[in-house]
Amino acid sequence: MRVSRLFIPDELNEGQKIELQKDNAHYLRTVLRLKKDQSIVLFNGLGGEFLCTLIEVNRKKVVISVIEFIKKSVESPLYITLGLGISRGDRMDWAVQKAVELGVNSISPLVTERCVIKFKGDKKQQRLQHWKNIVQHASEQSARTFLPYLNEVVDLKDWVQKQNGLKIFLDPYADKSLADLKPVDNKITLLSGPEGGFSGQERELAIAEDFIPVRLGHRVLRTETASLAALSAVQMLWGDFV
Repeated sequence: MRVSRLFIPDELNEGQKIELQKDNAHYLRTVLRLKKDQSIVLFNGLGGEFLCTLIEVNRKKVVISVIEFIKKSVESPLYITLGLGISRGDRMDWAVQKAVELGVNSISPLVTERCVIKFKGDKKQQRLQHWKNIVQHASEQSARTFLPYLNEVVDLKDWVQKQNGLKIFLDPYADKSLADLKPVDNKITLLSGPEGGFSGQERELAIAEDFIPVRLGHRVLRTETASLAALSAVQMLWGDFV
């Protein structure tokens, strides 16, 4: 029987008793319908996970006892940073979720010239929290024990200046393919554009910061497909898909 996993952003120790916060308590009690004495796995995103038992489940509270630390890692030998041009609605959600499943370590939502999303007021922080929730739930589902970073929304021109490792930007008109390259110190930075791709000025900006244009086959991929195809390819070439 599959044991459910839950992310808790707190210090965890064997022998500890934890009363869950409102949202997590509701999720275990109402969505998963877990009962007293059932098992659950908790992790805090810092490595490893904890086998736990529910010792109290009622309308007022849910209390968990931490039984045992399990040393475990499903991380790729690659450290992958993803700069993701912000796209509309479900496309961005899908890209963030699947990037976590495919082993990305850090995601930065990027504002680009052809980005169609305009943030007003507190919408930026609301959207960022929404993506953080997606990262958390994808980590729970995919058995990750380290929580990927979801960084602040930033302009492309500022982001490209601060990256390192093998720096790649996805360009359907490039001459090189991933097979022509090799990672630097097992670090890869991928830059993927929004709907409509990068402008000419943005391409020049990325190249000036030593990003290498790379194509993924001969077809033009949608924004939500391109980054995931690239992540799968680098894991196959140099990561843990082999």
